[in-house]
Amino acid sequence: MRTLALRAFSLMSVLRMATYADLANRPVLTQPVYEAGRPIEVVAREFGLDPSAVIKLASNENPLGPSPLGLAAAKKGLDDCHLYPDGGCTFLREKLAKKWALEPGNFVIGNGSNEVMILLAQAFLRPGDEVVFGSQAFIVYKLATMLFGATPVEVPMPGFRHDLKAMRAAVTAKTRIVFLASPNNPTGGTDDPADILAFAASLPEDVIFCLDEAYAEYLEASADLRPLMKSGRKVVLSRTFSKAYGLAGLRVGYLMGATEVCGLLNRVRQPFNVNLPALAAAEAALDDDAFVRRTREVNAAGIAQLSAGLKQLGFAFIDGKANFLAAQIPKAEEAFTTLQKAGVIVRPLRGYGMTGWLRLTVGTEAQNARLLAELAKL
Repeated sequence: MRTLALRAFSLMSVLRMATYADLANRPVLTQPVYEAGRPIEVVAREFGLDPSAVIKLASNENPLGPSPLGLAAAKKGLDDCHLYPDGGCTFLREKLAKKWALEPGNFVIGNGSNEVMILLAQAFLRPGDEVVFGSQAFIVYKLATMLFGATPVEVPMPGFRHDLKAMRAAVTAKTRIVFLASPNNPTGGTDDPADILAFAASLPEDVIFCLDEAYAEYLEASADLRPLMKSGRKVVLSRTFSKAYGLAGLRVGYLMGATEVCGLLNRVRQPFNVNLPALAAAEAALDDDAFVRRTREVNAAGIAQLSAGLKQLGFAFIDGKANFLAAQIPKAEEAFTTLQKAGVIVRPLRGYGMTGWLRLTVGTEAQNARLLAELAKL
């Protein structure tokens, strides 16, 4: 009898045993997973290719490599990697302050610009709040929103371009943050700087406007939020060293805003969130104007080369100003695999609601020619 009772107790314990899902915060259970571009080594192994023969045109990386000044500083920084990095990112913030004619307190440094957006969501979002952004906007806006239990409000983008009037109309009493990227990832479209400033100025005082300028270095002119910032409007700006400076693997980005908002974000920012070589590289890269200038030249030529090639092939694409083009390719998901087998990695956009589209990063002239040749075979 006792044995039967013990077995029954054991069975009931198993049936009642909590799973990790039972214990997890509710938003985690519905949180989408970010899908990154496939690494060269993984594709090479999967399809039996020589890694040196594979080109990656999927993640909007700089085809020229890292900033030489940044790379040299990162290598030197490795000599001190037994030390913790500067938790306050003192020298990088001071250098950014000089570049933007602001104060060091106007900057928060992140492990990529992704992190500063997560910090913004962590500091200001709670269940019941809403966040407004375009339906084909950078996926991290949605991830940051959902992670903290807020509701994403995705505004349709006719022709895959922002509709600022519709975005403004989507702002309600529940809205806490509005995200806007120019150029937009993954579509590449841009918004007129004057329209962006007017949009930002039109928002209610209790709504934070975040302008994502990850690709701003590729533009001739971008919106200057500093006058609105200084007037007390709740506007912040995010930038990255991953694209034009070629430091994607080191993960450095920053947010620019009023000292009050930066102080709040630093309360939730993890200690030593950016490593020592990365801080050194970013600080040095800010002086590498020649590299950024060369990057813009190569990118402009690449955009022209890809645009002409896609037109010749009869493939539609979105005219953009970033370092990539979104192209409508027949049977895009199959083409994505076919291209990988040929040693060319691109990015499918089905996860952005753009089934039938591929994002093509601008490479070197030779890489662009190879991509176009493989597309022609399709």
